[in-house]
Amino acid sequence: MKKIFLSVIGFALICRQHAFAQIKPDTSKSAFVWHKAPQDPATQDTESYVSRRLRIDEIDFVSSYYTQNGDHSPVTGGIGTEKVTDFSNGLNLNLVWYNPALNKNTLNVGFGFDHHSSASAAYVALNGGANPSGTRIYPSLDWTVENSKNGSSFGIGAYYSGEYNYKSKGADIHWSKKTNDKNGEFGVKLQGYFDQVTLIYPSEFVPAPTFTVIPPGSTVITTASGNTQIVNTAGQVISNSKSTLPTSPRTTLTASFSYTQQLSSRLQVMLLGDVVTQSGYLSLPFHRVYFSNGKDTIEKLPSSRFKLPVGLRLNYFVGDNIIIRTYYRYYTDNWGSKSNTASLEVPVKITPFFSISPFYRYYNQTAAKYFAPYEQHSPTDQYYTSNYEYAKFEAGYYGIGFRMAPPTGVFGWQGLHEMEIRYGHYTQTTNLVSDVVSLSLGFK
Repeated sequence: MKKIFLSVIGFALICRQHAFAQIKPDTSKSAFVWHKAPQDPATQDTESYVSRRLRIDEIDFVSSYYTQNGDHSPVTGGIGTEKVTDFSNGLNLNLVWYNPALNKNTLNVGFGFDHHSSASAAYVALNGGANPSGTRIYPSLDWTVENSKNGSSFGIGAYYSGEYNYKSKGADIHWSKKTNDKNGEFGVKLQGYFDQVTLIYPSEFVPAPTFTVIPPGSTVITTASGNTQIVNTAGQVISNSKSTLPTSPRTTLTASFSYTQQLSSRLQVMLLGDVVTQSGYLSLPFHRVYFSNGKDTIEKLPSSRFKLPVGLRLNYFVGDNIIIRTYYRYYTDNWGSKSNTASLEVPVKITPFFSISPFYRYYNQTAAKYFAPYEQHSPTDQYYTSNYEYAKFEAGYYGIGFRMAPPTGVFGWQGLHEMEIRYGHYTQTTNLVSDVVSLSLGFK
């Protein structure tokens, strides 16, 4: 269920963007309000002069802690513990400058780091030889230029993510264009991820080294780092050979489209759509599958996948103190899975500088045609997985956020202009439960 907890943490990383606004959205936060183009500095007085020099616009820091539990681990064929903990930290630095044409340039430099432990990882080797914890780093870089004269923007981005069992490189190109009345905006983003999946197999499928004499009663262990160990009956490691595990490529290409429109001073709408293709090794080699005859093998899925999600966002401003944020998404793919997502968040301003944001998200999906529970697959199946990520289930995620943004700075610290704390609880009808708490700090 790693995908689930990373998605939840990703939600925590963007939670600070849900800034409270008046009936007319705050121009520093809303994508629906047009920024008036600055004039030539030579024609302005000193009060309205726009500096062209590079400056730090904002620094954002987000830290979150996630924990989950369940009993359908794919490592042990759809049964067994899904206990996971994750501690994640992310830092984003926003740099702004104006070029000679007075186009705004924004450079976003990000770095993320998380450390997680997974109880089921110990069962990659049946005798518990794998490392149950791991560390992931994920730096990013994005450069965007806004042309204030024609209402367009263009940018490029680059990403990297690395962990013990995969390496991923990504890049994107994004472009947007505002309508003539500045109340609408069309956006396109083309994105590609190019991964290398380390082929870590369960211990029973890794042949013992032919050059080593294995004493009677000894056990062969393959660790998550690719080392082969021979352990004697007393539990002592009597041989430890390092090896380089092979990798297999995986490519994900995405074309994202969006259109936003300010329908009135109170109502905003956004239409979203993605076209996603995946190719390469889409299975995970340490996910076991047990057939109906009791024999086990490793997960096998097709080498291509096509995904099509479409969504709708509606934000309605109820007076000066309440916003209603709604979202709906429909998803389908060629593996037979379909899903629906609906969410509601209602930020309420308690004071001019403090707000609370209760939220709820509902999700359901149908099972992929290649999924079956423990010992339910037939040995004649062409493709097979017992990963409950592909099962039929319903899920709910609810919680609350607290945001402070006093003009004198949080706790009197002028540089800390914003702080938000959020808590969320997730439940799934497969008996998976999780909790996440996050802290977001914004520095000016």
